[in-house]
Amino acid sequence: MTKKIAIIGTGFGALGAAARLLSTGYDVELFEKRDQAGGRACVFEQNGYRFDGGPTVITAPFMFDDIFEKAGKKREDYFELVPCQPFYRIFNHETRHFDYNSDEAFILSEIDRWNPEDKEGYLRFMKTTKAIFQKGFVELADQPFLRFMDMVRVAPDLISLQSYKNVYSYVSQFVKDEFLRRCFSFHPLLVGGNPFDTTSIYAMIHYLEREWGVHYAMGGTGSIVKGMVRLIEELGGTIHLNTEVKRIRIDGGRRVEGLELQDERFVPADAVISNGDVAWTYRHMIDSEHRKTYTDRKIDRLKYSMSLFVLYFGTDRRYNNRGLKHHNIILSKRYERLLSDIFNKKKLADDFSLYLHMPTYTDPSLAPEGGETFYVLSPVPHLDGNTDWRDMAEPYGDKILKFLEENYLPDLSKHIKARLHIDPLHFQDTLNSYKGSAFSIQPLLTQSAWFRPHNRSEEFPNLYFVGAGTHPGAGLPGVLSSSIIAENLVKQDLPLS
Repeated sequence: MTKKIAIIGTGFGALGAAARLLSTGYDVELFEKRDQAGGRACVFEQNGYRFDGGPTVITAPFMFDDIFEKAGKKREDYFELVPCQPFYRIFNHETRHFDYNSDEAFILSEIDRWNPEDKEGYLRFMKTTKAIFQKGFVELADQPFLRFMDMVRVAPDLISLQSYKNVYSYVSQFVKDEFLRRCFSFHPLLVGGNPFDTTSIYAMIHYLEREWGVHYAMGGTGSIVKGMVRLIEELGGTIHLNTEVKRIRIDGGRRVEGLELQDERFVPADAVISNGDVAWTYRHMIDSEHRKTYTDRKIDRLKYSMSLFVLYFGTDRRYNNRGLKHHNIILSKRYERLLSDIFNKKKLADDFSLYLHMPTYTDPSLAPEGGETFYVLSPVPHLDGNTDWRDMAEPYGDKILKFLEENYLPDLSKHIKARLHIDPLHFQDTLNSYKGSAFSIQPLLTQSAWFRPHNRSEEFPNLYFVGAGTHPGAGLPGVLSSSIIAENLVKQDLPLS
């Protein structure tokens, strides 16, 4: 007899877990608040321009391949991934740039343009990140940390890998040029962390990119969502859109009974997987009388990632001959102090560092003929700060556009034909993210592995979590790894035979 699994949300963690469990023989239903699947990976359209709402950097593509192979399918029949070269073009505050890709000789030639003495240090850095990658990703990313002894067992390895250092400090042991240090330490920002606080384990992201490349899904990240939805439906799964979950119902024996929906319907389930924000799930979907570990006080005391202001705009001219690439990172003259403003002071600064995504560099289909689409992301404080985004969003967007026009996109204001944005209020009110954080719980060493909310709830034996807020953390490889953990735990706890 099959078992019924109800999944809250349709982000990549949920989609991955659903496909895996359906392939194994479980009965799976997903419940999505919004009118489209994908969670943060939603799609916006305006005036013929199409924008990916969320993740745009695709790494470790084999993790998608594995989901389809488990179902007896080929990922290539559902969506196409193409490599991006270079991975990123990184600009300093004077618009001078550094490129990197998977070619070590090319990277060394780029380092040579900045500081030839750092070439040898970079090679040593890469050698050490291989060991970090082997331990942090290959061995531990898809393993649950459910007992304290799980943490104790790996502690010696983590100490030997200098996990007590932050990413910036770790990189600085090997690289002396300040800008190059920034180029090799920015990666925690992609998963909600401050490079000056995030454990050096996250230095492995650079190695992961070198190992498997950075890719783009033709048609945008939304095409991956469509492909996975199609797979889930082919396997017999059901996705309910415009269906918000009101409460996770708990029985007297402290087990999950199922889901109560906003329209008062009840959905019984043998187990529930939440792809919703962990803090939001506990605080808003489970009555406080049932929560012994994740009390409101504990939830409030956790440290949360920064939020994001993301501006999407389309132009009626092409800019791909202006020195920009598919993925561009523009670093402020201030680096540590700007990040301190965002993460520690919760202050919206006058300057900014930006990630500028230009997908039409690779895929012109996202814009009308002769046009370009852009996604520009600025890390900003979450809602513990005092910024009123109802008043600030438009002028902040104007400020970013003015900066881009003056430095990278000439005459931009004359050519904009589509414009929209998301801000911390969107993360809170639409995506149900606690404090409007963009990546849930911040990836500090004291909030990693066993210290992070567990993949199987500490409170209820048949409630599971996938996504950014649980182990191993944010980013596509992280949330897809969490779907593997959820699958394995459900099969262990609720075997079909």
